[in-house]
Amino acid sequence: MNVYPTIKRFACLLIIISLSACSMNKMMVNMSLPMIEGGIEAMNAEPDLQLAKDSMPANISMLNGMLQLDPDNVQLHVYAAQAYYGLSYGFNEDNNSKRADKFYQRGLKHGLTALALSGLNDVKKLSPDELEQQLQKLDKDDVPALFWSASNWAKWIDLNRDDAASLIQLARPTAMMARVLELDESFYYGGAHMYFGVYYGARPPMFGGDFNKSRKHFDRAREITDNKLLVADLLQAQYLSRQTFDRQDFHDRLTAIINAPEDLYPELTLLNQIAKQKAGLLLNKEDQWF
Repeated sequence: MNVYPTIKRFACLLIIISLSACSMNKMMVNMSLPMIEGGIEAMNAEPDLQLAKDSMPANISMLNGMLQLDPDNVQLHVYAAQAYYGLSYGFNEDNNSKRADKFYQRGLKHGLTALALSGLNDVKKLSPDELEQQLQKLDKDDVPALFWSASNWAKWIDLNRDDAASLIQLARPTAMMARVLELDESFYYGGAHMYFGVYYGARPPMFGGDFNKSRKHFDRAREITDNKLLVADLLQAQYLSRQTFDRQDFHDRLTAIINAPEDLYPELTLLNQIAKQKAGLLLNKEDQWF
């Protein structure tokens, strides 16, 4: 009896079943994406910081589980990059820098994976000219992956600012964020403008700072959000006001943040609540810094 035809048929059947399972997994993930988007909107509107903090690990675990089903899903990697950034910036950076460091790295990994799936590979290995050439090939659809990759990367560098090997990497996320500005300056509520507000405001002019450019970027970010997103003033106080030794501006901006109404920006209540909490922490350092 010749068993080879039977073995061949069985092998083909296994391949068909495997392909069918893969397709089913991807279909399930795609059907779940609107639910994830709705969850993000609900989280952004959450006024209770503790409730948001308690919810985030489960949300991230769900994302990781879905990525097991569909590891090449660009949108899922972007959501994961955003989630790790939010977990680190909102709930770990001020009290557990080592944990924040790890979360920023995990967020960066997801962001770079999303970019690689879109055609931008080996970002960390490209020369500045090669990176610029590759960035010019990206379009508006790539903005979310660019933004969250650069955001995680820059915050990780900021946490490790005393390490020269970390600081030397800053040119890469900065080039990526510059491309975001070119493609969609209003993405994530003018986040790229806030990035450059910090970039130019955190350093003295002799080291590449430019206080006028910093103010213009912060002003533009406020224009984009109708001055309802408090984090722009938070970052201006934290970096520009401190760098220019403007204690009055530092104090006034942070005090205004704390006194702002809770419903100032209902869709982004959580981020404004985080800004309020961070403003209080920064005000406690006023005498130390000035």
